[in-house]
Amino acid sequence: MQMTMRWFGPDEDKVTLENIRQVPGVEGVVGALYDVPVGEVWPLDKIEALVGQAHRAGLKMEVIESVNIHDDIKIGTPERDRYIANYQQTIRNLAKFGVKVICYNFMPVFDWMKTDMNYVLPDGSLTMAFEKKDIDKSLEEVVREVLDNANGFALPGWEPERLAKVQELFARYQDVDDDKLRENLVYFLKAVVPVCEEVGVKMAIHPDDPPYSIFGLPRIIKNREDLDWLCNAVDSEANGITLCTGSIAEDPDNDVCEILAEFTRRKRIHFAHVRNIKIIKDKDFYESAHPSQYGSLDMYRVMQALHDNGFDGYIRPDHGRFIWGETGRPGYGLYDRALGVTYLTGLWEALNKQKQPA
Repeated sequence: MQMTMRWFGPDEDKVTLENIRQVPGVEGVVGALYDVPVGEVWPLDKIEALVGQAHRAGLKMEVIESVNIHDDIKIGTPERDRYIANYQQTIRNLAKFGVKVICYNFMPVFDWMKTDMNYVLPDGSLTMAFEKKDIDKSLEEVVREVLDNANGFALPGWEPERLAKVQELFARYQDVDDDKLRENLVYFLKAVVPVCEEVGVKMAIHPDDPPYSIFGLPRIIKNREDLDWLCNAVDSEANGITLCTGSIAEDPDNDVCEILAEFTRRKRIHFAHVRNIKIIKDKDFYESAHPSQYGSLDMYRVMQALHDNGFDGYIRPDHGRFIWGETGRPGYGLYDRALGVTYLTGLWEALNKQKQPA
């Protein structure tokens, strides 16, 4: 297991590399380029500069999150081959600087959805939450509320220029159902996985967030059956998963630990986002502190499912609360994620020692 933290770069993150390197157990950062338009090739010089910053701080950068996928690929337009060719070249460019895993998603329109970016918990900390009643409004209202509560930060997957005409974007997806979206994902993977195999990079798809349809949009990576279909559709270890415990757990019907165990055994989980959530009712939830007692997931069993089935990939604490008066990018403050790192590495140490002879 290699512990990491996500870092958005010097211009888009209040948390510095110097802060991150002081968190015990963290070996690397997960980065990305946010000034390259979606669908264009990531230039070598910008990748070199990004990775170089991490290395100079004594940290690795072997995971990228995300190389976002152009809507034309998801929709399946005649233009998709140009964007896929660009993606192939980006994979080759990233490999030259030691990148081993690319986290991505295949969700239409929105990369993720929360309805409250500043949900107040009883202890006064702030977190993100999702309540279905709060998406019963116009698309424009939903987009505006998310962007207005981003604390001045750009949110990946929520690019204002892209969502400025959200109704037009939705109209482009009107003929894309689950089957069509699956077909388009397989088309994409069949093109990029051979490149990954050639240069030693693994694709790792993030589950849908939430893992069920909202606004009538298709959802194809939401449960165990979908993950099994994905692995079989393009049968290569380079076609893998970013298993986000929070996203999968947003549907209480999903057995998170069983899913973790199975796909770890199958060598398909290359990256794990480990966080806890608290189900409020039905499928409404908020993102809780990491320890088991604060959420709906048994985090010991989560880490045990990875550990006992041979997980050797990258891991990061996922979204944290804002605590101790901290402000910044929603979900990505320093303090609560650092507590999450310490908690998860403590569980991992205990699991290791239980396996050792007395």
